[in-house]
Amino acid sequence: MIPWIHLDSAEMPGGGELRLKQRGSEFSIMLGSIELMNSRLNGSEEALATMSCERIAGLKRPHILIGGLGMGFTLRASLAALGNDARISVAELVPSVVAWARGPMAGIFGACLDDPRVTLMEEDVGRSIGARKAAYDAILLDVDNGPEGLTRKANDDIYSIEGLRAAGWALRPGGILAVWSSGPNSQFTRRLGKAGFVVEEVSVCANKKGRGARHVIWFATKRQD
Repeated sequence: MIPWIHLDSAEMPGGGELRLKQRGSEFSIMLGSIELMNSRLNGSEEALATMSCERIAGLKRPHILIGGLGMGFTLRASLAALGNDARISVAELVPSVVAWARGPMAGIFGACLDDPRVTLMEEDVGRSIGARKAAYDAILLDVDNGPEGLTRKANDDIYSIEGLRAAGWALRPGGILAVWSSGPNSQFTRRLGKAGFVVEEVSVCANKKGRGARHVIWFATKRQD
């Protein structure tokens, strides 16, 4: 068995430490003893992108916002699904995650960060959401283990009623808010409805082979009054 090698650590704003590990060609990002993501398990993160892009298919010059760079699964799947007229903004809070993407994990990311359709912002996605009204056709959130902050308590604000209403404010009419989670959360489903969204909850496999753990994605469509 090839041992894990610790490559780097990064402090989270507000406390906590992310650790990047490698075993052969496999990478893992850990928070304490919890694995947040693994380069072998990317099915649900890619589904977050492909299923969101399906829902905005046909739009001219679509603009999507991705909250959380991670290992780039959602970004790469979005680039593959969207045309050359699309714009993709990516908000990543931790600068080291961007450095890892251009450093140890450059082989995974390829040239996606240099794609002319991509704008990478080193900032809290909440700030990106609050900066512009009716700016996005889709907002894809994968900034934590789900709608209850695990990596960072401040993430709770994004998933609160106020945060969800802010997302609605940032979406164009009929826009999609897509939220990834490691598991179901009935309270969050109700909260989306109260915030003015029509909600669809989808269970997807973490593994693209269709085996193993299942994750949840909420697709919340902004109501058109």
